[in-house]
Amino acid sequence: MIVDRLRREHRNIDLLLNALQRELDIFERGDRPDYEVIRAIVSYFEVYPELYHHPQEDLIFAKLKIRDPDAAASLGDITCEHHEGADRLHHLAEAIDGVLADREILRQDVGNIVRNFIMHERHHMTWEERDLFPSALKVLSAEDWAEAASALNDHGDPLFSEDAEAISDALRAHILELAQEAEAERRSAALSSAMAVVARGGTEANGPSP
Repeated sequence: MIVDRLRREHRNIDLLLNALQRELDIFERGDRPDYEVIRAIVSYFEVYPELYHHPQEDLIFAKLKIRDPDAAASLGDITCEHHEGADRLHHLAEAIDGVLADREILRQDVGNIVRNFIMHERHHMTWEERDLFPSALKVLSAEDWAEAASALNDHGDPLFSEDAEAISDALRAHILELAQEAEAERRSAALSSAMAVVARGGTEANGPSP
């Protein structure tokens, strides 16, 4: 079922947003986050959601407008929401690239851009699952769902593709693995630092060797 797949993709996207949030927390503490993880997450959003996930939802919304214009009107404009999300993603990519290129950009501004992106993505997915998907499930016909399932994106690729989904799953798993490795390295470094402090304290308490 198309909606089941979209909901599953939302859960997968949220895993990446959680990883991005962890890097943001580190950044806002004044430490250096793992920019490889951050840039990989940005790259994921630039490809899979923009080329596949959002066009699928746009198509469902277009069919909802035909079947139940009043319900669609009450929801707002999902296509506009997706365009605004793409703009936020562009600002996020620019901010991260600016940091990596040592361009002058306020630390607070970078944090605000990342936080704004995370917040709006989560709010948008919640809105779709609460309002858009139930409305579509009520009124779209079997023919509507069949047409949506066979639709192509602007590049001529199937919107609902097992190959695309497999590539997305592999890329997301790789990013989450990078995030786990970064977290493990940070914990190891923190533990080593704490042990060094304890060792220095013990040496000072015992005094110099005779």
